[in-house]
Amino acid sequence: MMSDSRTSAGVDNISSYSKMWRFGDPGKRQFVLCSAGNLATTQAVIAKIERDIKSMAAVNLLTVVDMHKAAEYIGQVSAQCQQKTGGGQLYETTLLLAGEILGASNGLYLIYPQGNFISSSAQVPYLQIGETKYGKPILEQVIQEQMTTDRAVLCGLVSMDATIRSNLTVGPPIELSVLETGSLHLGRYLCLDEDNEYMRNLRLAWSLLMEDALNKIDPLDWSA
Repeated sequence: MMSDSRTSAGVDNISSYSKMWRFGDPGKRQFVLCSAGNLATTQAVIAKIERDIKSMAAVNLLTVVDMHKAAEYIGQVSAQCQQKTGGGQLYETTLLLAGEILGASNGLYLIYPQGNFISSSAQVPYLQIGETKYGKPILEQVIQEQMTTDRAVLCGLVSMDATIRSNLTVGPPIELSVLETGSLHLGRYLCLDEDNEYMRNLRLAWSLLMEDALNKIDPLDWSA
């Protein structure tokens, strides 16, 4: 799971807020949730999820029996929060949910503002929300179901960097969380800020590789 941290309400109001949250019960279940869309709606959704856990509501992330039910619950919470604001596209939020529950399979879900959702699959090995078009080409060309986690992370970082370069509404810090199947504990986590040395080196290396690849392609034959 990977997210940027930039939010904006016009060109003069740009701030940084985390768009990634982690919930769970070590050894029993773990979830990572990412968001894109209206910040107020997103914060209302997160607050409701946290209240339900604290108050031990009959249905919450610590009581759902599988990932499908988890996505269903969060979708309902999101739809309810949007209805309270009057609804409409201005108040929409889209969510990505990843996680695993003891005794059930893991899962990755894209939850739409309306509350319905889809899951990843062999045909759709990754899911993406927010500003998708600039970083999508590298994901489409490289991501495969059986690729290693480290290679998938690298691909995601290249994709995120391409998006940051092309769209002012996307920016660092970049948050990265990896859940390992079967561990049921919070996995590796990093927060990469604008001055992160690895990201600077990655950006330079990718630019040089792109330039080298272009130089190896035969130029257009104008006489053909």
